[in-house]
Amino acid sequence: MALDPPTMLTITVALAAAAAFYLAIEWRSVRETSLLFWSAGFATITVGSTLALLRGIGLLLIGIWLANGLLVVAHACFLAGVVRFTQTRLSRGWLLMVLVWFGLLLLPVGPQWSKVMLTVNSLLVALLTLKASWLLRPHGKSLSVGAVQLRYVLLFHGMFYVAKAIVALTSGSLIDLATFGGLIIQISLVEGAMALMLIALSMTGTVRYRREERIARLAARDPLTALYNRRALEVRAPHLFKAVSPTHPGALLLIDIDNFKLVNDLHGHAAGDRLLIALSEMIRAVLPERSLAARLGGDEFVILLSDASSEKVVELGSQLREQFQTFAREGMPTPQAVTLSIGANLFDQPPASLAAVIEQGDVALYQSKRGGRDSIRLVNRTLAGL
Repeated sequence: MALDPPTMLTITVALAAAAAFYLAIEWRSVRETSLLFWSAGFATITVGSTLALLRGIGLLLIGIWLANGLLVVAHACFLAGVVRFTQTRLSRGWLLMVLVWFGLLLLPVGPQWSKVMLTVNSLLVALLTLKASWLLRPHGKSLSVGAVQLRYVLLFHGMFYVAKAIVALTSGSLIDLATFGGLIIQISLVEGAMALMLIALSMTGTVRYRREERIARLAARDPLTALYNRRALEVRAPHLFKAVSPTHPGALLLIDIDNFKLVNDLHGHAAGDRLLIALSEMIRAVLPERSLAARLGGDEFVILLSDASSEKVVELGSQLREQFQTFAREGMPTPQAVTLSIGANLFDQPPASLAAVIEQGDVALYQSKRGGRDSIRLVNRTLAGL
């Protein structure tokens, strides 16, 4: 089968339709809006490439003007998908591209018509594609290999259209849009088919990575407070423990809410959930850099500090206690005060495990509760403390 222009357009129609269908199916499982824009872009290419075949039977207005217009629309859909994916915004100035395109209708008919049409159309496609590639630039390696691939595929695709526009302006270049005449047009059809496959694969890989990342993030977080859960803390704690030394002690604060059951009994479980969420937000607000916080379960929370000291631990614990008691007293009054008991453990040697240091914190927490609650009990296990 000869790869003549009509054959290449037929292949393009099949590839674009398959890509549009596949991305639409992906959207049904992922619900990533960018997939809808990208699917719409490929669907538009399907229609445009089908209409382009009509120029062979003399329908030039539909087969050339409308078909090329849909190519610009398709790349606008690709850009819209990237905008949605990267959560950015475009200025309204981009709407001027619509006026530029309709301005082509005012061009006089003549031997240079094909060149002007091809040049302007190529520049519009290049501008849309290069902008999409630029928006992916700060998101590349931070997202996935797919995002990097998509960025560079769009970059090379856009640069191809820039080169296409430059060559179209070259004196003596053969271009006949009515009959697919000219080497530029034939090369463009081949490049378009290849770009379709690469763009579709890169888009799918990009969104799939984000979905997997989102699933992993949800698995590491407590669903109510969005703090780390115990499993995630166990994964991350060893890295923090490695930095512990006599000159840079570590600390653990085990936090428990006193009389939490009264809130649930008197104000309902929804109020109890609000109290837990409020405490998690207070913890985030006071959490130093290179520290970890997690909800162990129920009304028990834990904070791991690096480069700590007795003064820092007591100051952080006291600040939490004061803020929490004020919030609980004003928002959810109870016969007995709803407060925090904190057991803290300061250490200057990496502990054997997270469970071991939590067990030591639990001993300090028990002493805090036995001493009347609403207090912080610090056990200094550093060499200086001993």
